[in-house]
Amino acid sequence: MKKKILNYFLVGTVLLVLLLTALYYFSSRPTDIMTFDDPHHTDRPTAKGSKLMVASGHPLATQAALDILESGGNAADAGMAALLVLNVTQGEEASFPGVAPLLYYDQASKKVSSYIGTGTAPAKATIQYFKERGYDTIPMLKYSSQLVPASPDVLIAMLKKYGTKSFSEISKPAIRIAEEGFPVHKILMRNLNMNIFKRLGFRFLLPYNAEIYLEGKWWKPLYHKERFKRPALAATLQELANQETQSLSKGSSRDEALEAVRNYFYKGPIADKIAKAHEQHDGTIVKSDLERYTGDWETPLTGNFGPYTIFANRTWNQGAVVPMVLQILEGTDLKSMGHNSKEYIHTVIQAIELVMADREKYFGDPAYVAVPEKGLLNKDYAEERRKLLQEKAFGKLPPFGDPFLFESSKNEKRAASLQKTTSFDEKRTASSKRIISSSENNPTFALNQGSDLKYSPSFWERTDSGKVGRDTTYLSIIDAQGNSLSLTPSDFPQSPMIEGDITLGIRMTQFRLDPDHPSSLVPGKRPTITPNASMVFKDGKFWMAFGTPGGDMQTQAVVQVFLNLVVFGMDPQQAVSAPRFRSLNWPDSFSPHKYYPGRIELEEEIYKSQGKALEQLGYEVLEREKWEYDFGAPCISLKDPKTGILYGGADPRKESWAQGK
Repeated sequence: MKKKILNYFLVGTVLLVLLLTALYYFSSRPTDIMTFDDPHHTDRPTAKGSKLMVASGHPLATQAALDILESGGNAADAGMAALLVLNVTQGEEASFPGVAPLLYYDQASKKVSSYIGTGTAPAKATIQYFKERGYDTIPMLKYSSQLVPASPDVLIAMLKKYGTKSFSEISKPAIRIAEEGFPVHKILMRNLNMNIFKRLGFRFLLPYNAEIYLEGKWWKPLYHKERFKRPALAATLQELANQETQSLSKGSSRDEALEAVRNYFYKGPIADKIAKAHEQHDGTIVKSDLERYTGDWETPLTGNFGPYTIFANRTWNQGAVVPMVLQILEGTDLKSMGHNSKEYIHTVIQAIELVMADREKYFGDPAYVAVPEKGLLNKDYAEERRKLLQEKAFGKLPPFGDPFLFESSKNEKRAASLQKTTSFDEKRTASSKRIISSSENNPTFALNQGSDLKYSPSFWERTDSGKVGRDTTYLSIIDAQGNSLSLTPSDFPQSPMIEGDITLGIRMTQFRLDPDHPSSLVPGKRPTITPNASMVFKDGKFWMAFGTPGGDMQTQAVVQVFLNLVVFGMDPQQAVSAPRFRSLNWPDSFSPHKYYPGRIELEEEIYKSQGKALEQLGYEVLEREKWEYDFGAPCISLKDPKTGILYGGADPRKESWAQGK
């Protein structure tokens, strides 16, 4: 009898396992495969056009921008439409309503403007707040990781100043794609196809995020080209569009109707949802933070390389690194070294590391920090920094310079420079604004003395795959009138999302909890974020809009692409497809600010030809794959000044796509 019971039990167990296995198998299969020619890791020709050019991080965004342009819109209209499509199709990399730094060239005024496209620290977000909770760096996975959101403000400001279309018109493509769905692409799979244990952890740690990105099925992986919908985001965007329609129906002007859209987000129901979630979960955002938030237009920073003028956002992001590096390199014969030779890589990396030392020492929100912007971009200062180039690797982050000496065109004496710095420090004690101190407590100084920064890997870093979304995306446009947009949207679902598929991201993690760091946390201040936009003029005329995702790799990738074009004569597609290298010889911009002294990484082709030679120069050299995801994915929209023909390039490292008309 016992034997019979045991046999029944074993048979029942086997049948149950088989049943559960079958249920798992069938519930884990793809449900709806779409047609999609995924451009990831594929060669493609340089795009050409006679009137229009768009290059973006996803083919659907590129097409949406072209559709708006062909319907009579301009670069501002098309850019905002593509921004929202990128928020849908690449939401795990560039979510609504994250950061959106941009540069815009207005052909009528012949002027380039920068818009401050990152949010501010909430009033409750202080160093003390985090220290009291036991944090040495700002954590992910928390509501306290979230800045006040910026992109809705950016979007409305663009449409008001330069656009011609309504919010309802430019949001239609994103709403349609979010409702109908889009095919899962390779990078989306890479970002979200965690192992089953990590997906289960995602489900418990960030349940609403998992509902949005895994459709509640934590056991089911994503499949290539499977239909992926964002109905909650579609509903949120439709709510915003409805505010404009209702406002216009009451006789409001175009600007008043656009302001109604903005108010619904920053002062209405969406603001209420954000504030409520933070109140319930020990967050830092209150409704007044949203109500008083605004970005602003600003004059961009510029530097020069021969006949080229390089435009960048101000030091609330790292964009000025690009012209600074190029001005150091301008005095060297890069072409004679040979493309991606040992000498070339060593020279470019040293220039990058010299500028990154200055970024760590001086870059911060210019509303809160005395940033010597003129000195940092002074050609004489670049010449001084160039003198530090040496035969061997620096090995650790090289010393920062003293750009205050070069703030004046007359190069005032050092004593006056130091006196000016002291006066700022005195003001700091009577103001909430933090000004960078020159004391030796600065973490960059510690690095220069050879200290080590150590960190403990998080749960997400200890597992085998991505971090539930990462990186950024990019968009560039040239319209038929000659206007141009350069835009780098970003943010990731690595903190709790707000109902309505609203992702506030983790940009607070680019603050430091050191009061003497230029990107130290202060309420109302902006962190020095990595996303930035670039634009280039040649001989005083618009030439190119370009940029890339990639964190601390962004400026390194942009520098290499620029040199590929200008020094080595590549066309735009060759310039973005060519193998790249990167340095990690400074603290990472994201907490916990990992640091790898002397480390560089080379894509496969470069590693095989130059890896050992660079090791002999003193670098720690690591090999990465061809077209490595982490090495940026630049896009280019370029106008030939002689023929007027437009050219575009889109990096095969991601789903990027360029197309002209």
